[in-house]
Amino acid sequence: MNNRPTNRRTTTTTARLGVVLAAAALALTGCAPAGASDDDAAAAPAGEGMSLSDGWVKAADSGMSAAFGGLTNSGAQDVTVVSATTEASSMLELHETVENETGELIMREIDGGFVVPAGDTLTLEPGGSHIMLMDLADPLEAGEEVTFTLTFSDDSTYEFTAPVKDYSGANENYVGGDDEGGMDMDMGSDDATGTDG
Repeated sequence: MNNRPTNRRTTTTTARLGVVLAAAALALTGCAPAGASDDDAAAAPAGEGMSLSDGWVKAADSGMSAAFGGLTNSGAQDVTVVSATTEASSMLELHETVENETGELIMREIDGGFVVPAGDTLTLEPGGSHIMLMDLADPLEAGEEVTFTLTFSDDSTYEFTAPVKDYSGANENYVGGDDEGGMDMDMGSDDATGTDG
């Protein structure tokens, strides 16, 4: 009996099987969901890369107040804060402070929300960008703490708690969408940092 043809068939079958398995392995390593890219895989929810430093809220008996601090984005992509909520107020807005045509500083809701650049910090401060509490539920007294939830354009969230501090500053006007005269708010000052309570 001659074993040579059997060995050739076994060798050929084994070689073919090895080629098929190698091709299958190569195909599987290249599989990814349709439309996925390296950037998609690296993108994390915006809220995961956020942190707030030196946060504080202005003490107020009633009406309006504001929240400040350094909002840092440690992520690889710019993120946009589109809204904020807190139990301390039934209405919050993301504000910027700008000069009007007469040179007066006015506060207004920022169109599209706050953009926090990748690897950078957006400073929320009196006389600049801030989170405006429009209708306080109760007085905010120095020494208390207020918890906020920020929502980003990707629907992720970030929660932070900030202390309430006494602060006096210059008057700025709030110009709302359907507000004719604006509202005075004691918000900014050239000689105060707002970090001392």
